[in-house]
Amino acid sequence: MNKQATYWLAPLLFLSLALTACGGNDQKAAAGAPGAAGAGEVKDYPVITIVPQTTTLYSEYPATIQGQQNIEIRPKIDGYVDRIYVDEGATVRRGQPLFQISAPQYEQGVRTAEANIKIAQADVNAAQMQVEKVRPLVEKNIISQYELQSAQFTLQAKQAQLAQARATLANARTNLGYTSITSPVNGVVGTIPHKIGSLVSSTTPEPLTTVSNIGNIYAYFSINEKQALEFAKNTKGATSEERLASLPPVSLMLPNGSEFPQKGKVETASGLINTETGSISVRATFPNPGNIIRSGSSGVVRIPQTVDSAIVIPQKSTYEIQGKRFVYVLESTGTVRSAEVQVMESSNGKYFVAEEGLNPGDRIVLEGIATLREGAPIKVRPVNVDSLYRSLLQ
Repeated sequence: MNKQATYWLAPLLFLSLALTACGGNDQKAAAGAPGAAGAGEVKDYPVITIVPQTTTLYSEYPATIQGQQNIEIRPKIDGYVDRIYVDEGATVRRGQPLFQISAPQYEQGVRTAEANIKIAQADVNAAQMQVEKVRPLVEKNIISQYELQSAQFTLQAKQAQLAQARATLANARTNLGYTSITSPVNGVVGTIPHKIGSLVSSTTPEPLTTVSNIGNIYAYFSINEKQALEFAKNTKGATSEERLASLPPVSLMLPNGSEFPQKGKVETASGLINTETGSISVRATFPNPGNIIRSGSSGVVRIPQTVDSAIVIPQKSTYEIQGKRFVYVLESTGTVRSAEVQVMESSNGKYFVAEEGLNPGDRIVLEGIATLREGAPIKVRPVNVDSLYRSLLQ
């Protein structure tokens, strides 16, 4: 190599060595940066160990409420409303007067029938006297037997007329009794659309009022076919009546969110499935002292189900993908894996009962699961299970 080439290559070699040294220093600086090692840090998560618990789940069903009896009060005769003895919403007893219908023709009918009875009774007496007059003459052969028989037949006819007159009087008194309308049951009076002076009859579209017997109330609700099959599977008894009898007392939640103080009993279930809705109508009966609940109101029937040795998991420790529910289970290696669980929902919105997918002793991540991924290592932060379950199950 000549001297001129050496002269040009020396500066280039020096520049190359300088750049290499700078690159090495930059890599060392980058490797020693505070944030570089942070991406590999293992985070800690709260973890609970599954311990079987005894818990009560509630199935809730919207219900419509009806009184034990809802009786329409209608007049049986034509007339004007003369008196109204009660007001809307009043509590009445059986036999208590409600309305008075003004119908003078029925009073006149009673008086006419009473007069006809007196006439018929006089005719009977006269015919009886004729029989008593003729009989001795026949016995002495003064007159023929024919005269006695004729007098006896006349007596029988007059007696029949008397019976007919008495029947007419009874009918007239019955019609007159219809002018006074009384309550057929103990209950509460509904609206009264017809006021004093209104003309009413048995064909009037609107009833005079409705009396609701709400000493007991009926809560009607529906269950679908799947729920009906689950009920038949999980309830003791060979017949529908035995299974209904084995159900525990049920609760009624009122529209204001409070619980009705009286417990009820599921008593009947329809034998037919509604083809339009695919549901079965069920009735629960509740005592209603003080007539607190009125017919026509609404509520929610809560049916309890006690589960022994239940696998209780907090709802916040689960996540859902395409209709399936999962939890993160901690492995012995310190990493997590996702596990699908089949759950029974709880009405309090705090926890689920796992039917499949978990076993007693399994450890699951309690919260923060949105930042986890399959196989991720974690640091365990144990959680007091007893206090957690107390807060969930209360």
